Amino acid sequence: MAESTIHQQPLTGWDKPELDLSNAEWQSSSRGRGDVQIAFVEGFIAMRNSGSPQSPSLIFTPAEWGAFVSEARAGEFDLT
Repeated sequence: MAESTIHQQPLTGWDKPELDLSNAEWQSSSRGRGDVQIAFVEGFIAMRNSGSPQSPSLIFTPAEWGAFVSEARAGEFDLT
């Protein structure tokens, strides 16, 4: 069988650290609606599904979080 010549390169932005979230102070939205929570841990922002807190969390850099919040405020993710 021929040896593969395809080399996997790491995806840009996927070099986030493995953070210890066991003592994170999770916050819900200010209105208490929705089902995501965020926590600020070691200079990063973690986001999780509050209905399934044991599932993996998304990790954002401050720049990524700022871009996300800015676009959300501008209605970029409004599905209504």
